[in-house]
Amino acid sequence: MTLTGAQTRAVVAAFLGWTLDAFDFFLLTFVIKDIAAEFNVGVPDVAYALFLTLAMRFVGAFIFGQIGDKWGRKPALMLDIVCYSVIGAAAAFSPNLTVFLILRALFGVAMGGEWGLGSSLAMESIPPQSRGLVSGILQCGYPFGFMLASVAFGLLYGRTFGDYTFGWRGLFLLSVLPALAVLFIRAAVPESPAFIASQSQTRPNLWDSIAANWQLVIYAIVLMLAFNLFSHGTQDLYPTFLREQLKFDKDTVSWITIVANLGAIAGGLSFGFLSEKIGRVNAITLAALIALPALPLWAFSTTPLWLAAGAFAMQIAVQGAWGVVPAHLNELSPGAVRATLPAFIYQAGNFLASYNGPFQAKIAEANGGDYGYALALVGGCVAVALIIIVRFSPEKRGETLTAH
Repeated sequence: MTLTGAQTRAVVAAFLGWTLDAFDFFLLTFVIKDIAAEFNVGVPDVAYALFLTLAMRFVGAFIFGQIGDKWGRKPALMLDIVCYSVIGAAAAFSPNLTVFLILRALFGVAMGGEWGLGSSLAMESIPPQSRGLVSGILQCGYPFGFMLASVAFGLLYGRTFGDYTFGWRGLFLLSVLPALAVLFIRAAVPESPAFIASQSQTRPNLWDSIAANWQLVIYAIVLMLAFNLFSHGTQDLYPTFLREQLKFDKDTVSWITIVANLGAIAGGLSFGFLSEKIGRVNAITLAALIALPALPLWAFSTTPLWLAAGAFAMQIAVQGAWGVVPAHLNELSPGAVRATLPAFIYQAGNFLASYNGPFQAKIAEANGGDYGYALALVGGCVAVALIIIVRFSPEKRGETLTAH
């Protein structure tokens, strides 16, 4: 893969945006138990923060996507990163659960804009033959952000610095750090060439584009529903499973999660690259199949070593499938609404999957606190569903991406 300096910086910007977005999101997954204890509520009550964040991403995809399609991918991405950084950090000052949930909902709005903006900026800036590997690189930003959250939790949580003990509020203050990425984007990243070329052309309305492609849009939303259940159903409550059910200490939880995300990064890169050889649909299918034999180790082991092995394999499957998504959705979408439509589709599916966190928590509570059962039930069923659904997908590998 050979990219120019400008193309490389566009990919780095998109990767950083998604990495730091995921970092802010996954900080919550490590401290659900602690927030519940401080506010004197149950784990399912705090899990509603996951639901609200994911549900409101749909709103953010539309708002920031429209900004990106009208004024450019670059300024919209910069605004989006500042918003999710500031709102994420503000949650550290929540006086009660209600305020915390409201702030996490607003964080979801900001989080919803990043994926579409970053992926369109990158995909419109690079040559078609590089798209599969770059797709995998971009999507690896998500597990990389998760891994950074794991490291922050392991290194900082519970540590005493003078008179201050680093708790969940301290972790949320770290959410402001991604705003520094804006300085890099402002100074070093050019606007999408496809967007610049489109400025002299008449641009169709988003809803007209959806109406003209309604069958594809409905199918793609169902596909992204399965994808989002596959990722959030295997990731969001896994730290809670390790802490609440298995009673592992924070260091053990941290390193198991780091191993899982190393698997995710390996999966995203390898299957993104593989999709250039065997096609997007076949690569997604193959990745999802790996999840099935990984289930017993991942959800029903009791020792850290076997759980780490299962988590590594499971996240190879999950992020291997996801590594193809940025390229696949951008190839399916009309250029004039590419900052909005892929994100609209992605976040519409995400919206439909957004209740998964409370749903899994309630399943676990109804079965004596068995989070492993709840994770395996959703993970296994969704892996099979994804394999079936993706076989109906159009294949547009290598499609030329223009902005009209």
